[in-house]
Amino acid sequence: MASKVVPTKSNLLNAKKSYSLAVLGHDLMDRKRNILVREMMNLIEQVKEIQAKIDDTYAQAYLALQKANITLGIVQEASQAIPIDDGLSITTHSVMGVELPKVTLAQQPISLYYGLESTNSMLDDAYLKFVEVKKLTAKLAEVESNVFRLADAIKKSQKRTNALNNIIIPRLRSTIAYISSALEEKEREDFSRLKVIKQRGENTQNNEDA
Repeated sequence: MASKVVPTKSNLLNAKKSYSLAVLGHDLMDRKRNILVREMMNLIEQVKEIQAKIDDTYAQAYLALQKANITLGIVQEASQAIPIDDGLSITTHSVMGVELPKVTLAQQPISLYYGLESTNSMLDDAYLKFVEVKKLTAKLAEVESNVFRLADAIKKSQKRTNALNNIIIPRLRSTIAYISSALEEKEREDFSRLKVIKQRGENTQNNEDA
């Protein structure tokens, strides 16, 4: 690649400029990757915590539902009285140029939609636990999605960093060295040529004086 570049001062300046930009780009890309990695690791810890809460709350909810079924019979009719929640919305925000989703579940007042005369506190407890699970699941969906997107962005950043570090920067460094060496050689040749011309001129002058 370097041998195909015409060794001129203009090309040397352009190569040095490209080299400086490549080094700067490498540093910025590496810094971005490190920030994204820290962000992802924090989110991974959140995933573990939320998942643990969901598992625990689910266990409590199903235990309460089991008790309600035992004391009341199958509570399918009561469950059908609870309306479908369509208050989920998704927006995005940017972290180091990476678009991350933000999942929001609209806050709704807790209401008992089924009749109190045919139910008991165990069904109420099961209902409240499942509401809590719903909120935790929305949060888990947001955090897990962010982890996947950050992981993809980190992978792309790493590829670009590697390309700069292993291909582009060494290639530019080689080009700079080639052009610099060729220009130095040309300067030496020009200097030697001028020296010979000067010496011939002096010899000619001396012969004329003689």
